[in-house]
Amino acid sequence: MSASATASPRLSAQFELASPDLAWTNRFATLGNEFFTELRPVAVPKPSWVATSADCAALLGLREDWTEREDWQALQVFSGNALWNGMQPLASVYSGHQFGVWAGQLGDGRALWLGELNTPGGPLELQLKGSGLTPYSRMGDGRAVLRSSIREFLCSEAMHALGVPTTRALCVTASPLPVRREEVETAALVTRVAPSFIRFGHFEHFASRNQTAALRRIADFTLDNYYPECRAEAQPYAALLEAVTRRTASMVADWQALGFCHGVMNTDNMSILGLTIDYGPFGFLDGFDPGHICNHSDDQGRYAYARQPSVALWNLHALGQALLPLIGEPEAALAALDPFRSVFSQAMLARLSAKLGLHTTQEPDNRLIDDFMTLMAQDRSDFTIVFRRLASFNTDVGANNDALRDAFIDRPAFDAWARRYAERLRQEGSIDAERALRMNRVNPRFVLRNHLAEAAIAQARDGDFSEVRRLLEILRRPFDEQEENPQYAAYPPAWAQGIEVSCSS
Repeated sequence: MSASATASPRLSAQFELASPDLAWTNRFATLGNEFFTELRPVAVPKPSWVATSADCAALLGLREDWTEREDWQALQVFSGNALWNGMQPLASVYSGHQFGVWAGQLGDGRALWLGELNTPGGPLELQLKGSGLTPYSRMGDGRAVLRSSIREFLCSEAMHALGVPTTRALCVTASPLPVRREEVETAALVTRVAPSFIRFGHFEHFASRNQTAALRRIADFTLDNYYPECRAEAQPYAALLEAVTRRTASMVADWQALGFCHGVMNTDNMSILGLTIDYGPFGFLDGFDPGHICNHSDDQGRYAYARQPSVALWNLHALGQALLPLIGEPEAALAALDPFRSVFSQAMLARLSAKLGLHTTQEPDNRLIDDFMTLMAQDRSDFTIVFRRLASFNTDVGANNDALRDAFIDRPAFDAWARRYAERLRQEGSIDAERALRMNRVNPRFVLRNHLAEAAIAQARDGDFSEVRRLLEILRRPFDEQEENPQYAAYPPAWAQGIEVSCSS
């Protein structure tokens, strides 16, 4: 254990349980004390299940009855009150830029890495979020509240179902333990799952302290375990930077194509594996506004929807700067970052072409797509509903496309665009029914809109978790019609415009 202060043993998880038939590998724990502090989670009173993800449990190889086995006491384990044998809890240290400003040392201030499982699909790490004070909590209390834990749990699983690279969520548990934020709320813990929780900030931490040996160790660890193909390159650390650049560009293209706003793209919230990580003040666009700021704390709009690609590249430059002691030549680092723009542009064109049902790519398509997005922005048309309705577009001359047309205020402008779109589809011999099937596989009917999350949270605060669980089931199948759940795909109510989400959780 490092010399840093740890949670009080009197309050920590006191006992270990025989682990289910799980194989713990715990590779990150081999890096050494420079990288983390070993400590146990801090217990909470009277825990209860809020929701669990059967899909994520299956990914980990857990039995279907994993929550019910009395000898496993999974509720106690995933509330921070007990550990399974083989778990090796620790809080990792990292640094980073927050809102573009160097923040210095950060680290897992309210999270604990529980260990790494050797699963049928490869090694996966488990992490508790909201598990109590750590040496890196700074001025915080180490806890997470019910509302933010529900939001992260639901969105992690929803993003996976949408096909976006993301951390996963196994479960969320609640406790009546009071937690003070803007007001007094109650505590909750979410269990996150990922191949790795290494962030850009891990590299920035050691580079900022001129600890080149430690920097090399975590870079080598990342290469060996997650990017082995880069080892064969003449400059493996530059190859690592380029691989991360490409993954990040593709991930952000996924966000943009779905109207997803992360809200707090600090470098410590960027995954070295190109995963969406740290769901805080996120949001899916309702009315399309490229300048939309989903984070109430983002006064300058740094992380507005339209700025996410440029911020991702800025963050990659910060990672490149951190890796420079290993790469050596600044030119090599810049060359590794150079593919971002082309990868992102190509990925966006591919995703938006698919959303419009285009089979082929032609030079005028960029203009056709841009004009559609401009029209949506001008009329603040609902992002998810418009693209879903677009699948039903009829290419016959003079056809009735009123369901889509009604989503726009400037009807003549829409009509002019629709004529161009119909002609483009007829040009490539598009068959309406076949195209609709393709489009409905990439244009979701259901996303985690803020008002849906708020309704589930309101019930959960009264002890009723049924809406959280129902919402999870709906979001598991975002592309299905689900005719029994039309209200979850409807326009947001007027009161939803007043919802504000901040970094406070």
